Amino acid sequence: MAIPYINRELSWLEFNQRVINEAARGKLPPLERLKFLAIAASNLDEFFMVRVGGLESRGGLDESQADPAGMSPGKQLRMIRQRVEVMAEETERILLEELLPELAKHKMQALPIEKLKPVQLDHVASVFEESILPLLTPVELLDGAPAIELVPALCLCVLCEIGSGESPSAGGARKVLVPLPASLDRFIKLPNTSGYRFVLLEELVMNFVGSLFPDEVVHNIGLFRLTRNGDAVLEENTHDLARQMGDALAKRKQGECVRLEVDPRFPDRLLDGLKIILGSKSQHVYSSGVPLGLGSFMELLSIKGFEPLMLAPRAPVMASSWLPGNDIFQTLRDRDIFLHHPYESYDPVLALIEQAAVDPDVLAIKQTLYRTATNSRVISALITAAENGKNVTVVVELKARFDEARNIERAGELVRAGVQLIYGVKGLKTHCKATLVVRKEDDLLKRYAHFGTGNYNEVTARVYTDISYMTSREDYGIEAAQLFNALTGGVKLRKMKVLTVAPFHLRKRLLSLIRKEMAFAEKGEEAAIDIKVNSLQDEQIIEELYAASGAGVKIRLNVRGICCLQPGIKKISKNIEVTALVDRYLEHARVLSFHNGGSPRLFISSADLMTRSLDKRVELMVEVKDELSRERLLGLLSGHFKDNSQAYILESDGTYRRLKSKKEKKAFRTQEHFYRLAVKESGQLPAAEEMRLMPHRPPGQPDLTQGG
Repeated sequence: MAIPYINRELSWLEFNQRVINEAARGKLPPLERLKFLAIAASNLDEFFMVRVGGLESRGGLDESQADPAGMSPGKQLRMIRQRVEVMAEETERILLEELLPELAKHKMQALPIEKLKPVQLDHVASVFEESILPLLTPVELLDGAPAIELVPALCLCVLCEIGSGESPSAGGARKVLVPLPASLDRFIKLPNTSGYRFVLLEELVMNFVGSLFPDEVVHNIGLFRLTRNGDAVLEENTHDLARQMGDALAKRKQGECVRLEVDPRFPDRLLDGLKIILGSKSQHVYSSGVPLGLGSFMELLSIKGFEPLMLAPRAPVMASSWLPGNDIFQTLRDRDIFLHHPYESYDPVLALIEQAAVDPDVLAIKQTLYRTATNSRVISALITAAENGKNVTVVVELKARFDEARNIERAGELVRAGVQLIYGVKGLKTHCKATLVVRKEDDLLKRYAHFGTGNYNEVTARVYTDISYMTSREDYGIEAAQLFNALTGGVKLRKMKVLTVAPFHLRKRLLSLIRKEMAFAEKGEEAAIDIKVNSLQDEQIIEELYAASGAGVKIRLNVRGICCLQPGIKKISKNIEVTALVDRYLEHARVLSFHNGGSPRLFISSADLMTRSLDKRVELMVEVKDELSRERLLGLLSGHFKDNSQAYILESDGTYRRLKSKKEKKAFRTQEHFYRLAVKESGQLPAAEEMRLMPHRPPGQPDLTQGG
C-alpha cells in the first residue's frame, strides 16, 4: 500500500505561492513587495529549467511513469500549468493594480513610449541610436524551419516580420530575431523628471527597431522569452571533469523549449511561426501582462533615493564570543563558537580562514566549497595561504547547479596559486560544509574546525538564516580529518561518533534516531522529534515518521519549501505538525532534535531530507555537544515553532493556511525575535534600523519604512 504523499512539484509551487503572498501584504513597503515578486519570478525560471525540464525529459505524457503520489509526468505537467497560470494572474494583479500605481505615487514609474513628451522622446531616440543600436545583432530566420539554437535562453527577444511591400504577403516577408543583450540596462531613465521615471528597454527597441532595416517595413513585431531545459546530465567517464562540465554547460544552452513567455500583444500569426522555429507546443506558451523577466526588476531596489520604500537595512551584530582583532585560535581554545546568521556576523568564520592564511604556525587548511561570493574573501584567503606556503586543499564542487561556470573559473585561480584542488567525488555532489585548520602548538598539532548549514558565501550569509559551529574539540578535528581523507584520497569512511556522512551513514543514523524515539513512546515515555529543514521528500524517511507518529511520538516539522509528507491523517500522521516560514530572510538552516528520554540529541546538517541528499550527495550532519550551543539550538527550534505572524501550517490535503495570532495571544514573529535576541546578547547598540534618524511626518502620511 502506497503511503500518503504530496507531489513534489506541486509542493514546491505552494512554496513559491507563499513568496508571492508576501508581495500581497499591504503593510510592507512597495519596493519590499516588488522584491518578493522578483524572487518568485526568478524561482520559477529555475523551476521550469530543472523540474519541468526533467519531467519532459522523462517522457512528458507517458502515463505509466507515476511518482510516489501516483501522478504521471503528463499529469504533473498539466497540473503545473494550471497552478502557474493562477500564480501568474495573481502576480499580474498585485503588480499592475497595486505596486506600480503605488510606486508611481512615489515618483518611480515606467512610462509608455506613446506618453512621452517630445523632449523625452528625442532623448530616448538618441539613447537608442548611440547606446543600444550598435549592440543589436539581427538574425534572419528561415520561414518554417526550426532554429532554436539561435535563440538565447532567458533573454528578452524581439521577433520581427520584415518586408519590402505594404503588407507581409506583398513583399516576401521574412522573420528576423533581435535578442536584447544582457549588458544593456533594462531601465532607461528619462531626463528632467523628478524621482525615477523610465522607459523599459524592450519598449524602446520595439519602437525604434525599424532603424535596423532601412528601406524595409516592419509589418509585425512581438516580444518573447525562451526557457530551455536546463536539466543537464553529466556522465562522469573522464578524468577531465572541468572540460566535461564545460561541454555539459554548452549542451544546456541548446536545450529544448520548456516555456515560451510572450507579451500579450504578440500577433497570433507571428506566434505560430515562432512555435515552429522553437519546436514548441501550445502547452509551452504563457502570456501575461507582467513584464517578461520580472526577476530583473530586483535592480530597482538599488536606485538611490528610494530607501524609504523598503525595509530599513539591518547589519548583523558581532557575537560576544569573538570580537574583531581577537585571536580566533585562542578564542576556540577557550570555547566553542555558535553563530546564527544573518543575525550574527559571518566575520568569525572569515577570521578563521583569513588568520590561518597568514599565521606562521598554521601548516594546513582543508575546505569544501559549493557556492561562493563573486569577490569571495574565502577564496582570496585560500590563495593567500597557498602563496604563503601552507598546504591548502580545496574540494570544489563543479556540479553546483547554475554555479558551474563560476566554480570552474574560481578553481582555475586556486590552481594557479598552488592550491591542491579536488573536483568533488565521482558520481556524487559534494554538498557538505566543512573547514579544517591544522596548527602547530608547543610541538603538537592542534585541529580547528568549522561546520555549517550554509555555503561559504559572505554575501548570502547576510540574507540566509544559517548556523555556524566552530570548535577545537579533539574528536571533531579527528573526524573532520577523516572526512577530508575520504574526499581527497578515497580512504574508506568508517562510522564516526560526532559526524555522520551521506551517502554512507546518514540515512541509517536518521532512521535509528527516529526508531529510538518510537521505542520510548511504546514504553509510555515522552518521545518527541523536532526538525527544521528546507525540504522533506524522501519516501523512507516519511514512512518512518508516519510509523513514529502512530507509535505516539510528537513530531514537529518546520519545512521551508517542498514537503511531501501529509500531516493530520487519522491513524497515520495525527501526531505530526508541519509549519513553514516565509519572511524577510530565506530560511536555510537545518536543525534536528530528538528527545532521547529527556537528554536531547541535537544536530546541524548540510542535508535536507531528500533522496538526493541522503543517497546522491556527500552531506554532513554534526552532533552538537557544547552545552551553550545546545541551548541555542533548542531555543532556535522553539522559536520557529512559536511563530504566529509569518508562519503557515500544512493541512492534510496539501494546502497551506497562514497562522494568525489569537486576540488573547501575543503575536510572535520568529525572525524579529532572533534579531532582537542577537542584539541583546551581543551587548551592542542596535543595528542600522534602530540607529536611523526618524523624521516627523505630517498627520496621515504613512511610515513606509515599517514592515508590519
